[in-house]
Amino acid sequence: MPKGLLHHIELYVSDLRRSAEFWGWLLEELGYEPFQEWEQGKSWKLDDTYLVFVQAEERYLDIPYHRKRVGLNHLAFWGDYRAHVDEITDKLRDKGIPILYGTKHPFAGGEAHYAVYFEDPDRIKVELVAPH
Repeated sequence: MPKGLLHHIELYVSDLRRSAEFWGWLLEELGYEPFQEWEQGKSWKLDDTYLVFVQAEERYLDIPYHRKRVGLNHLAFWGDYRAHVDEITDKLRDKGIPILYGTKHPFAGGEAHYAVYFEDPDRIKVELVAPH
């Protein structure tokens, strides 16, 4: 394995069922496959990298996630091409998932940055970027 390559990311979520439903369709649209599943977690894998979602314990649910606090701000994924970003945008809208920065979409990151921004059920920001 190349040194420094990302092995996995593990996110604790407030509602595993809801998060698995949200992330499952998105990750599978991006080429990930279901990888592991147990009572308190589920993961999807692409090549040698995987994303894990784990149900947070009840005692840690009192303070909700906010991307402006110290810690993770967002996850950004590559799309295949601009039309792929548009396809995912349409699917997000069909699912009732709001597009962030709507008045600037799809150039909210700048004129050379074609992307869609949205949030998961815990309001973790997600970005899908088209290659230049």
